[in-house]
Amino acid sequence: MAMSETQTSPDLADPTPKQRDIAEAATRLFMAQGYAAVSMDAIARAAGVSKATLYAYFASKDRLFASLIGTACTRTGTTSLEFSEGEVDLRGALTQLGDRMLRFMLEPQSLAIYRVVMAEAARFPELGRAFYDRGAGASRRRLAAWLEQQMQAGRLLARDPGLAAEQFVGLLRTHLHMRALLGIDPPPSDAEIETTVAAAVETFLRAYAPAA
Repeated sequence: MAMSETQTSPDLADPTPKQRDIAEAATRLFMAQGYAAVSMDAIARAAGVSKATLYAYFASKDRLFASLIGTACTRTGTTSLEFSEGEVDLRGALTQLGDRMLRFMLEPQSLAIYRVVMAEAARFPELGRAFYDRGAGASRRRLAAWLEQQMQAGRLLARDPGLAAEQFVGLLRTHLHMRALLGIDPPPSDAEIETTVAAAVETFLRAYAPAA
């Protein structure tokens, strides 16, 4: 059954011991074997819980996977970041946000989940839907809403805030992300991340900042 946003399981920000065991077991299995090869039976065995307990927390495998994604995003701040209200240092706010988003994209677990989704989404559309709704889609919606506020306040040119959000994230997802996905370089240094974020913010503001 296709999974709607309202049907997803809650993020595991404050899990019970059994939920934590399930999440840890599921993460290990998904990363090691891929989405298709892992069954709910296997997750229950690895977590040391009954199938009844597993299904009491997670009605299906796709909802469990969605919860893992949502929890990872919340943990790193990409969906829970508090955007400043009122007068803001726009460059500083975008730099902080860009740094957190790029570091999240480059985390080993984020890269592993991305690889699993890209490999399996064609056969399991619900997997791609969960990944987008709880990860990139949620971040885009929050960022777009904040950018719209800045546009209404005259701090940014009044353009499509959804497109602006996508363009900002696109500026962050450079060769650093691609090379990390392919595993062909060591993890990028703090200096490389900071340089990439600064360039993204500068380019974005050149396109969207009002003329002085």
